[in-house]
Amino acid sequence: MAGSDAVPLSWRAALDPVLQTPKSLALGGFLQGEEAAGKAIYPPRGVRLAALELCPLDAVKVVILGQDPYHGPGQAHGLSFSVPEGVRVPPSLVNIYKELESDLGLARASSGNLSAWARQGVLLLNAALTVEDGKPASHQGKGWEEITDAVVAAVAAKAEPCVFLLWGNHARKKAMKVTQLAHNHHLVLTAPHPSPLSAHSGFLGCRHFSQANAFLEAKGRGGVDWRV
Repeated sequence: MAGSDAVPLSWRAALDPVLQTPKSLALGGFLQGEEAAGKAIYPPRGVRLAALELCPLDAVKVVILGQDPYHGPGQAHGLSFSVPEGVRVPPSLVNIYKELESDLGLARASSGNLSAWARQGVLLLNAALTVEDGKPASHQGKGWEEITDAVVAAVAAKAEPCVFLLWGNHARKKAMKVTQLAHNHHLVLTAPHPSPLSAHSGFLGCRHFSQANAFLEAKGRGGVDWRV
């Protein structure tokens, strides 16, 4: 696996074919070369597939798509929008918490660690799963997209109804195959990105969290406890 992180068992059937493509194999060589050159790559080895490890394919209820990991030291830990305990909550996540407060009445969390969501079936997936220190989008187009496209396609192909929360143009484009494969049994909700640059253009007030839970409960899958 690219970056020497093993694919969790539940995802192997979906990902094994794409991992053998020239692009995926080149990704592994690229990451090794960058690290050999002394570049700091985030997140570190061992947690790059945390989204898949914490959320097995058969458990996925909700997909939240990000673009690439946080590019500052100690921030990225393999889950989109999430940071480890003790790390300052990033601006986009602050706005996510604002929407949770408005939508569900949840007090804004002091922790930015969203692992509790992942363990309930929320797949917190970035399009690229690594980034160079201080260089946002530096690992886009290196091969991660084909792998994460396969992840999205595997969820879209599930018989169980799921919810796709697509925030921003990048996420909408990434999940285009959802509408191609979903056969109308998934719920796809779109809104502007929660970044401070766009949150006030429609993310705040989107009520995606209550809509997601209403859908999941109606389909017999159970809602998500969005408390952090």
